[in-house]
Amino acid sequence: MKPLINRDRLLDRFLQYVQIDTAANPHSDRYPSSVNQLRLGEQLLEQLRKMGVEHSEQDTNGLVWATLPATDGGGSPTVALIAHLDTSPEAPSDKIQPQVIRHYDGGDITLANGQQITPVTTPELNNLIGCTLITTDGSTLLGGDDKAGVAIIMELAEHLMEHPRLPHGKLQILFTCDEEIGRGTDKVDLAKLDAHVGYTLDGGGAGLLDVETFSADAVSIVLLGRNIHPSIAKGRMINAIRAAAWLIDRLPVEHLPETTTGRAGFLHPHHLQGSVGEANLELILRSFETAELDRYYRIVHDLTLEAQNRFPGLQVKIDRCRQYRNLADGLREVPEVIEFAEQAFENLGRSCQRTIVRGGTDGSQLTEKGLPTPNLSSGQHNIHATTEFACLDQMSAAIEHLIELLRLWSQQAKS
Repeated sequence: MKPLINRDRLLDRFLQYVQIDTAANPHSDRYPSSVNQLRLGEQLLEQLRKMGVEHSEQDTNGLVWATLPATDGGGSPTVALIAHLDTSPEAPSDKIQPQVIRHYDGGDITLANGQQITPVTTPELNNLIGCTLITTDGSTLLGGDDKAGVAIIMELAEHLMEHPRLPHGKLQILFTCDEEIGRGTDKVDLAKLDAHVGYTLDGGGAGLLDVETFSADAVSIVLLGRNIHPSIAKGRMINAIRAAAWLIDRLPVEHLPETTTGRAGFLHPHHLQGSVGEANLELILRSFETAELDRYYRIVHDLTLEAQNRFPGLQVKIDRCRQYRNLADGLREVPEVIEFAEQAFENLGRSCQRTIVRGGTDGSQLTEKGLPTPNLSSGQHNIHATTEFACLDQMSAAIEHLIELLRLWSQQAKS
């Protein structure tokens, strides 16, 4: 009989982690971009060492590394499990107050501030009756993205340490920083990780196997106007705010995220800051077809030139930054990274579904760099929102799936 997952300990871990505000700071040049990512990493390192994981460290960049030696005699492929310490900067995340709902009985969930999570807007609630859910008080996000993944990997590590007869090859654990702002793998040394395949624990719900992501670029536009007192502004003022608003208003509606779904890509203005004299506009470009990013960039670039003509004297600077590429491109090189994940679900008597992600993960970049890394479910729901919640039952099920997945990779040494 397989040993049971310690759900209470898993829940305690998760509640600890989410109460540390690790929001990434997109305006910082440092890595990690926020100091509390270091603080959470220090806590994880202390816990790993307390478990008896001797080969563990937090490096000078804040990444946390750990190695669990093989229990299968060695010779099987090394698997890496990855999650990120940061949370999204797009919603409040200070003073997170997690609320635990045991045995959810269906219907609307009313949060402390009166906001509701309803089956109408969140239909997956209909499949979670009887489960333990963790929400916020409605004023902040929860941080299940990706502290659910962090808690899953940490509890798996302790479970494996407590049950050394469970077969697995060499297991590498890596916690990254700043994934939410596209820098998650900037400091990752793949030679140090030394793994055959990887899996990120950064997906929603349960039984989902993310095998394709957007390709992604970012665009930054600086618009330089001319400020002068409005009483003497005629013929002299160049209002950078108005120029930015003009540009945003002319982005094609059919290519915005709020009008697209499925495999349709988008261009998205997500941050605007400025004054009459200078405005800074940031956009992201996303598509499953990498070549389409060039078309989106041309749209933005041409509108920027039009803004210069529309506002004489306006100066503009536009920069494009490559972020990550479609996960599917690299996964084709090692098909068993998907097949074993599916087989593990089947062996547990559970259904699974290959899915596409209208976004990206650390796995997108790791795969492009040479480490095939699909994304696995971790019980997250309504990510980046104040209605975010996590499901403890799905987190526990993710650990069971990982144990079986590691067993399948372990068998590679015997085949």
